[in-house]
Amino acid sequence: MTDNHPTQSLDDTVHQRTRLGILAVLAEGSRVQFGFLQEALGLTDGNLSRHLSTLEEAGFARVEKGYEGRRPRTWVHITRAGQRALAAELDALRRLIQRYDARAAGPEPD
Repeated sequence: MTDNHPTQSLDDTVHQRTRLGILAVLAEGSRVQFGFLQEALGLTDGNLSRHLSTLEEAGFARVEKGYEGRRPRTWVHITRAGQRALAAELDALRRLIQRYDARAAGPEPD
């Protein structure tokens, strides 16, 4: 029996470019301000909010509202499930790249 193609391991929730970017940025810190995510990924308020809702519903991110002094702030955290989902996604992408590189290094087809 052959192994499944690596693309079968890609998670549609995580693989979408913006959500993958959000999880990647969140994985770099303990918590990230909404405005930082928005600027880092070049997103509008509404677009970022929509993607964060999807990640929250999947249990991959948690949004926390509060104040820094008198200013309202929104912070976003990656959850353990989000860390696992990101790691699995990156593993699937690595396997896909390895598969491609192995074929590219082999003899050219006729």
